[in-house]
Amino acid sequence: MNKTPFENLHFTRREFACKCGCGFDAVDAELLGVLEQLRRDLGSRPVIITSACRCDLHNRRVGGARNSVHKLGKAADIRVKGLLPAQVADYLERTYPGRYGIGRYATFTHIDVRETPARWGKN
Repeated sequence: MNKTPFENLHFTRREFACKCGCGFDAVDAELLGVLEQLRRDLGSRPVIITSACRCDLHNRRVGGARNSVHKLGKAADIRVKGLLPAQVADYLERTYPGRYGIGRYATFTHIDVRETPARWGKN
């Protein structure tokens, strides 16, 4: 029997779905792995997905970058219960030096599994 990427994980596909209700909910398996590792390493604290998959229309509405990896199901904006966004970004940068896209914002942290590393924002 084939397993889905969400079996035995702490996340559901619905958490990643585009907020406009269009039904787009493709999620990259590598992103799921990063988020699961984050949850385990930070003492099983809940990881709240505030934005993940975005269709073109929703991405434009929220002011997302034209080539946003959110549109590929490879990005998530997250909060971790009990931690500041800067603490989450610090963890991600220590754990994945030279990999992925990590953005620092006042109320959330962005993580994506793009091919080339990127860092932005400051807290």
